[in-house]
Amino acid sequence: MSDLTILCLASYFKGQRFMQQAHKRGAKVYLLTIEKLLGHAWPREALADVFAQANEPTLADTIRTVSYLARERKFDRVVPMDDFDVETAAALREHFRLPGMGDTTARFFRDKLAMRVRAKEAGIPVPDFTGVFHHDDVRAFTRRTPPPWMNKPRSQAGATGITKVTSEEQLWSLIGTQNDLQSFHLLEEYLPGDVYHVDSITRGGEVVFAAAHKCGTPPFDVAHGGGIFTSVALERGKGDEPALLALNAKVLKAFGLEYGAAHVEFIKGRKDGKLTMLEAGARVGGAHIAELIEASTGLNPWAEWADVEIDGASYRPAPARAEYGGLIITLARQERPDFSAYTDPEIVYHAPEASHAGLVVRSPDAARTAALIASYTERFRADFMTSLPAASAPGH
Repeated sequence: MSDLTILCLASYFKGQRFMQQAHKRGAKVYLLTIEKLLGHAWPREALADVFAQANEPTLADTIRTVSYLARERKFDRVVPMDDFDVETAAALREHFRLPGMGDTTARFFRDKLAMRVRAKEAGIPVPDFTGVFHHDDVRAFTRRTPPPWMNKPRSQAGATGITKVTSEEQLWSLIGTQNDLQSFHLLEEYLPGDVYHVDSITRGGEVVFAAAHKCGTPPFDVAHGGGIFTSVALERGKGDEPALLALNAKVLKAFGLEYGAAHVEFIKGRKDGKLTMLEAGARVGGAHIAELIEASTGLNPWAEWADVEIDGASYRPAPARAEYGGLIITLARQERPDFSAYTDPEIVYHAPEASHAGLVVRSPDAARTAALIASYTERFRADFMTSLPAASAPGH
């Protein structure tokens, strides 16, 4: 049993399994969220208390809030539940001198420019890129790299705020509208290809558990064009899976993730077949990727992350189940979609969110899993799919 006190930060409704597992292991768990999420179905039976700040707090607000709470409570760990909480958690650890990732390391997982610079230094393939600082550097980038290009906010999550740029005229118009905020953006080449994600648990700087999956429609296209997000487990030891696992371990070693969960995205170039790192997050993947991984392996990354926080260097993951999971999810035009026509025995999970249709399947046969997800993609398009502006699309 653990005697740790853990403060969970949640700016989105996620991380329940982490809280439940940490509580199960004997930790005292507190949750700090925001006002609009206070009424959500947090696992209060696992929480010593729940606190809420006003919506959209500044970092200074959060430091003052946690400092006030710390007068009567001694926090041993601060753990972020969402990508947007990673920097806040790092700053709190620095402020209170707590163990875990600090500000410098957190930049590699939150600042898209920092992660590309560090990856390039470590010999990890990344798209050609430039910061939007010195305009002659931007012009040099456009001369050596043909359009289209991707203009990305450096510290957003997933596909949020990304603009696909098809000409120099559009680029300079966009940079002009960004005005004094242009330096908070990254410009990089657009790489068409297949997108993969590797989800990991690290202990002492070493990857001790990892699972590789392949996306259907790239997350950017789903977020900006609407549609259906799918992901299926790769056959173990075959195809691109060994190379992805090796490259993922190299990324996390270079970025300095000592303990915790990671979600790293890669793309396999359509022209050259080369694997390139796209994004790295010190978090559990969104859009029910945790349930997908649990279907494939029997291990839920949220629960494993809680065990890492508690066990530290003595953490050992349980043996993974050698099956294959598949995930499909889309915004639905029905508030509560009817799945009565979906009766395959491989279905193991239904996404619970209103106005979403989502399923996870599991099979010992990788081909069967892929075939089910492919057939469901066409059926979901007819039965459920709708679209909203990019910010409302299923998150990755």
